[in-house]
Amino acid sequence: MVSRIRIGLGLLWVVVGLSLLVPWLYLGMRTGLYEPWRIRRWCHSLILRALGFRVHVHGALAPQRPLLVASNHISWTDVMVLASFNNVSFIAKSEMAGWPLIGWLTRLQRCVFVERDRRRKSGAQASEIASRLAAGDAMVLFAEGTTGDGNLILPFKSTLFGAAELAIGEGDVDRVFIQPVAVGYTRLQGLPMGRQHRAVAAWIGDQDLVPHLKDLLAEGAIDVEVHFGEPIEFSAGSSRKETARRVEERVRTMMNKALRDPRR
Repeated sequence: MVSRIRIGLGLLWVVVGLSLLVPWLYLGMRTGLYEPWRIRRWCHSLILRALGFRVHVHGALAPQRPLLVASNHISWTDVMVLASFNNVSFIAKSEMAGWPLIGWLTRLQRCVFVERDRRRKSGAQASEIASRLAAGDAMVLFAEGTTGDGNLILPFKSTLFGAAELAIGEGDVDRVFIQPVAVGYTRLQGLPMGRQHRAVAAWIGDQDLVPHLKDLLAEGAIDVEVHFGEPIEFSAGSSRKETARRVEERVRTMMNKALRDPRR
């Protein structure tokens, strides 16, 4: 009974809050009268609050541009966690565009949707990402290419760093900064999560979105840690494979630190 009440109140909070914020967001996007980033952040923060998430940030988004942010990936909620306090856009798989609520939120973040199984489009998609990087947009890449279980970092795919190569030579760009970021779900109801409990936050493979959303609303009180590392310079002579390996190692180190010593 308590979980049903929590779910109902959470959904009501989201509906009422977004109905007040969204008109202002669209007005800013359509007219250019004001910068809508702050309202985007409020939208994401609103949903996180309904879910009961508490976000703890270590470090900050690097000021250097062009900036590609390379993060691990655990759940669809990673997008809201990172966008609730940063001005960032995302590189997301094309299926997300059609998901209820999540697709809408990612479009509001001016995401680039990538169809990874259609090679004929990969060049145009990488070029769009490169242009956005060269224009100064901070782009978030989930470098594992899929979601993990929140306990281990999966191998980073070096091919996903191709946009950094293409951005070099766009305008006056002679290098791209790649910043490692680790996202970890560390505490549930105030207690440190064990390996088995991190499945509550993780969203893996073909798991249905709506049941997972209901489970999160029912549980509530999840602590999330976000760790920012020092950016790595990527230039014309850099190796994608070596860069992916270095970034992966740094993300793994930060992730392990978050899981060993969750914020109290």
